[in-house]
Amino acid sequence: MVRLATLDDVEFLAEGNARMAWETEALTLDGERLRRGVAAVFEDPARGFYLIAEVDGQKAAQMMITYEWSDWRNGVFWWIQSVYTVPELRGRGAFKALYAEAERMAREAGNVCGLRLYVEAHNEAAKGTYRRCGMRETEYRMYEVDRVVARE
Repeated sequence: MVRLATLDDVEFLAEGNARMAWETEALTLDGERLRRGVAAVFEDPARGFYLIAEVDGQKAAQMMITYEWSDWRNGVFWWIQSVYTVPELRGRGAFKALYAEAERMAREAGNVCGLRLYVEAHNEAAKGTYRRCGMRETEYRMYEVDRVVARE
């Protein structure tokens, strides 16, 4: 089962984000700042939304969707972010269900021109999962300046 996350899910979402950062990049995130960042999505729907997959009545996985306007396509890309599946529930279709629901919602929205995500370059397991869902690697590479403005 996949459902929209609510404010009651902030702790689960923040914990998933913290675990994902550690597993993929060996980063330890500031817990309080992370909780505020997750809660901020619920305070302003223009930031995006979270989906949660449940397996046997347990919260199993999460996904955040954010938005990017494309003038080339006169539509919105939905960016898949903050993907995490609880380790003991992996391999049970939770991400596949989240992805299918995001795709369904995007088609229903009518103005979504595509789904995108970024993945850590060496995360072969994640890349395989995304390919099995029908996604393909693009020719684009990501560049960034991180922490231009320190926000507390």
